[in-house]
Amino acid sequence: MQLPIVTDCLDWEGKRVFMRSGLNVPVENGIVANAFRLKKVTETINWLRAKGAKVLVVGHIGREPRETLKPVFEVLSTEIPMAWASDYFSEETNTQIGAMQNGGVLMFENVRSLSGETENDPDLGKRLASLADIYVNDAFPDSHRAHASIVGVPTHIPAYAGFQFAREVAELEKALSPQSPSLFILGGAKFETKFPILKVMLPLYDEVFVGGALANDLFRATGIEVGQSLVSENAEGVFELKDNPKILVPIDVVVQGENGGLVKTPDAVLPSDSILDCGPQTVSMLSEKIHLSKQVLWNGPLGNYEQGFSQSTEAIAKAVSKAGGISIVGGGDTVAAIEKLGLEQQFTFVSTGGGAMLDFLADATLPGIDAIVASPK
Repeated sequence: MQLPIVTDCLDWEGKRVFMRSGLNVPVENGIVANAFRLKKVTETINWLRAKGAKVLVVGHIGREPRETLKPVFEVLSTEIPMAWASDYFSEETNTQIGAMQNGGVLMFENVRSLSGETENDPDLGKRLASLADIYVNDAFPDSHRAHASIVGVPTHIPAYAGFQFAREVAELEKALSPQSPSLFILGGAKFETKFPILKVMLPLYDEVFVGGALANDLFRATGIEVGQSLVSENAEGVFELKDNPKILVPIDVVVQGENGGLVKTPDAVLPSDSILDCGPQTVSMLSEKIHLSKQVLWNGPLGNYEQGFSQSTEAIAKAVSKAGGISIVGGGDTVAAIEKLGLEQQFTFVSTGGGAMLDFLADATLPGIDAIVASPK
């Protein structure tokens, strides 16, 4: 893919740059709980500063417009000198932008606080573009959304990908041409959102392991009892896949039932049970397949990670980290497990994207990519 990147533009001196960054990180009690994504945004910001640009850092956090990026600012401002703008279009903000020196950085409040951002309102895109001369997108994890700050702004000013964005595209493209023997591991929930990626990956990968709540949908489709386990509201596509010989599912599961936590085979699950993780035999089976694979692609936890059922996810993270082949991983809880174990450097590539990673692998592009390519130059 010929993706325009920041090094393709030769004139940054004094230019105002609308820098869309991936700032959506978990915040607990007003403190950033995981700074993995923030570590990835500083490279492009510092490069632009060194080129004499005036960098306007824009991003979002959480699902609610009222959520604030101030905790993120507190983290980034310890790494990079920057000022804070609480809004976008006030006279005070215009004064701040006008007073910026070359190499200066101004970070803005949550862009989703603006009406029309998530709807890609054309007028908002135009107003945001008027703040800058050049657009840079380094927010790969947000670029599967056709929002004003992702696709609206670059219709008005020249647009380029930042270093992390370009790295994501280059590395994830490798996942679409896997070396054999290859293994794709998919966890998490919501089968309807994962069905497109499964359809793409099944012809490409030698084996596909489905874990997490997604496995419950496959169990149910084959007539196996799943009890009180989490299942998808819309899993129609599962019937296309349930008999595919490439698909692997857990051979034992951890359940929570009337008698507490137990390990069972899937056919022993009771109507009162809830499947919450893969069992030890599944971990052993999957670890052996990882060891034999030349390429592993993994997205999504294999258990209910948020409720503390992290054993299989962490065990598989260790197994993949020790494998000698290519390893490409992503997804919020998957990356959280890798970060917790201190294993990031043991993987070929750890993506900042969750849904964006899956959408790119399914479609070989994203709305944010298309917007960069189509922007005026």
